[in-house]
Amino acid sequence: MTSILLTALVFSPVLGILVLSFMKRDQESSLKLVGFLATLPAVLLSGIVFAQYLAGEELERFSEKVRWITFGQYHEMQPGVFTVDYELALDGFSLVMVLLTSILAALSAAASVSIKKDWKGYFMLLLLLETGMLGVFLAQNLVLFFIFFEITLIPMFFLVGKWGFAAREKAAYQFLLYNGFGSAILLIVIILLFSKTGTTNLALLTQLMTTPDVQLIGPMSEDFKLGLLIALLVAFGVKLPIFPLHTWMLRVHVQAPPPIVMLHSGILLKIGAYGLIKFGLGLFPAEFSKLGTIVIVLGLVNLLYGAFLALIQNELRMVLAYSSISHMGIVLIGLGALNEAGIQGAIFQVVSHGLISALLFFLVGVLLERTGTTELSKLSGLAKSMPLAAGFLLAGAMASLGLPGMSGFISELTAFMGVFDQHPELGAIGAIGIILTAAYLLRAVLSITFGAEKSPGLMSDLKWYETIPVSILLLLIVLIGVFPNGLSVPLQLTIETIMKGIGG
Repeated sequence: MTSILLTALVFSPVLGILVLSFMKRDQESSLKLVGFLATLPAVLLSGIVFAQYLAGEELERFSEKVRWITFGQYHEMQPGVFTVDYELALDGFSLVMVLLTSILAALSAAASVSIKKDWKGYFMLLLLLETGMLGVFLAQNLVLFFIFFEITLIPMFFLVGKWGFAAREKAAYQFLLYNGFGSAILLIVIILLFSKTGTTNLALLTQLMTTPDVQLIGPMSEDFKLGLLIALLVAFGVKLPIFPLHTWMLRVHVQAPPPIVMLHSGILLKIGAYGLIKFGLGLFPAEFSKLGTIVIVLGLVNLLYGAFLALIQNELRMVLAYSSISHMGIVLIGLGALNEAGIQGAIFQVVSHGLISALLFFLVGVLLERTGTTELSKLSGLAKSMPLAAGFLLAGAMASLGLPGMSGFISELTAFMGVFDQHPELGAIGAIGIILTAAYLLRAVLSITFGAEKSPGLMSDLKWYETIPVSILLLLIVLIGVFPNGLSVPLQLTIETIMKGIGG
């Protein structure tokens, strides 16, 4: 009997949307409670899958496949050709990302107590966004991946454009323009792959694209494959983002409501990294090897550009936005190293930064709620009036700059081990970015937490419903830092598969 657990997981937030649709718009407390509770089934279901995996259950048992779309009569001559099935499946990497998505969605909903208007529409869009994100990581074919990928754009556009800050509409349209451009390129790649291979199934595509001298429906030269990889690099580079395709992300980080930025920075940016790993490295390992040094250079540009610009910002949200660009550079550096340490470090960085950025933007939301500003020049002395919030903010900064015992240290150490093994001179340049990271984070956080008490609003410390989410995030950050095997074991098979593809 085919399991429907993954379908239930993906569409569990839709149940919350249905319940919310029957509620009155002015029931603020009830709408917020239902919006939060609707995120919990995904946490429960992803937790069940993860627990069963740790207990020795094979992830293939959860796979789902239902006949969906058939093109022409090709399938009668050769079964499976030019058909697109409804397929959901898991590997270690997607399992980790699904668990991360469900946790951050629940914590984002908890942080949304600060939303001031139209709570019904807000939570319905938030739950639709969660469905899209879960579907992206569980889709087992490119068409389904693209559909879920596009689903994330719609609610995100409205969440930024309606519930954001002063320049929210410009940020929303810029988000849609850039991501629409990336989506168009991705769609072209999917169509070309489908026309040449007759399938969009990821497992079959991986086999066809990585097996030498395999017979395809349409011939593909090495240059053609390289062109497809470059197109994927651009498509997912918009999402990651890679310089100079990053300006939209800065606006979203500053103008979107902080609970949405938790998901944007924690999950949506990571779809770019996920796509590069699963489709770039997964489908085109030989071609990716040719671009390894270029990918490292792109990563160095991200790392250093983001760090230098973060160092001169006077707005905490801009510091964190440029910090995200810088930290995504570490993902590129690890991938470009093309060895086990580098790829593991890149994936660790994806997860680690997701947790750390969610923690920091949760605290940004608290600061905005209390003071109405996150400008560094207007805030100081936080440790006196909000010692608990100041402590979590400092812990988040320490994790982000790579303090040993936290997830940021493991991810950066492993990624740089990979690049130093292959390109020590590039690794040495990248180390400058690590130093700058400590400088800009300490400058921003210490200027807020210490000094004479100064704020434009009434400062009260974290309440219990704020302390619980940040405590969960910090616990996960420390848990990965102290016990990295808990993350590396599920990822091992994914990394081994990638290494076989690139001849490692």
